[in-house]
Amino acid sequence: MVTVRAFKAIRPDEKKVSQVATLPYDVLDSDEARDLAQGNAFSFLHIDKSEIDLPANTDSHSQIVYDQAATNLADFINKGWLKKEDKNELYLYELTMDGRTQTGLVATTAVAEYNNGDIKKHEFTLPEKEQDRINHFKTTMANTSPIFLTYRAKDDIQNIMGSWKNDHAPIYDFVSFYYVRHRVFAINDKQTINELQFLFQTVPSLYIADGHHRSASAANVGQILQTNESKYFLSVIFPDTELQILDYNRLVYRPLGSEFWKNVAQKFDIQKIELNKPTQVHHIHAFTKSGWVRLIPKANIIPTDLVQALDVSILQNEILAPLLGIDNPKTSPHIKFVGGIRGLEELEKGVEEGASIAFALFPPSITELLAVADAGKIMPPKSTWFEPKLLSGLFLHDLKDK
Repeated sequence: MVTVRAFKAIRPDEKKVSQVATLPYDVLDSDEARDLAQGNAFSFLHIDKSEIDLPANTDSHSQIVYDQAATNLADFINKGWLKKEDKNELYLYELTMDGRTQTGLVATTAVAEYNNGDIKKHEFTLPEKEQDRINHFKTTMANTSPIFLTYRAKDDIQNIMGSWKNDHAPIYDFVSFYYVRHRVFAINDKQTINELQFLFQTVPSLYIADGHHRSASAANVGQILQTNESKYFLSVIFPDTELQILDYNRLVYRPLGSEFWKNVAQKFDIQKIELNKPTQVHHIHAFTKSGWVRLIPKANIIPTDLVQALDVSILQNEILAPLLGIDNPKTSPHIKFVGGIRGLEELEKGVEEGASIAFALFPPSITELLAVADAGKIMPPKSTWFEPKLLSGLFLHDLKDK
């Protein structure tokens, strides 16, 4: 049983929404955010990455940055660029990319259910990243970015959501990054809200697809603030049947060494190939200045364990750690992660610009992700890249009880 709860959203003025909404804070560094927001006073990056309004050498984790975010949020509200609703509502957030549509329910979900495991995780978090969002949420007194959740689809929930979209006009409808169409529908009918809240009580678990650091931070802020609103955090909840996981690839900046390919050949069959993505599990493609090869792990090194059998685990355990000295990919300075949305050309470019080797992976399935979470296990770092990304700035959750 899980709780979804209507809330008084802080959201953009309809005329400004396409200028306010932007990419999530955690897919941009400070320089990229500064460039993206340049000339756009309405960009939500002035709140989510507020160091862009301070000198370029400002530590992005300093209190002055969080204070600037709070100042900018208040300014956006005072100017009417963002507005707070006066009654509790739910929303539908529809994203369409390359002809594929996914629709999530925008609501607040319970910190208590995150703490007791009804909202399930599949990643470890880093303390410094958690602390960043703790400071941000606490200083702004708002959940400024939603958690991306999923659940095993239920027809009765999907039918209500589909009917609402068919019978109502969207409050937002615009195209943004990567030609993704974003439509938002407000559910302001009490009976429909009650039906959805009731039906979600029959859902055994929610699963974090993206936003492990934000959810951990929101749970910590709830303990710190002790307001009623801080007992809940902002979420967008999608059925598993509508989600797509893209490949999450690697660039390595360590010399390969004279014995590298000989050692690889002991555990993998190696085939020369042309540029293309892996099309099946246990096909790992590697690129160096000599070209592309396909690495197929020999049967005797494929584990039976659910997590260890993932391609990302096989790559880590059989090549990255023993042959390239990358024992902890989350903290190693010798590895860079490239989301599949950027294409294989980004991997070739990385090698041209100094990486010794690039690896392209076949992505895990949403079924595998849910199974890992149900087993209480943890996916390897940087295993999943979800597209399309939820834009930031469309919804905020006020943590004050007013």
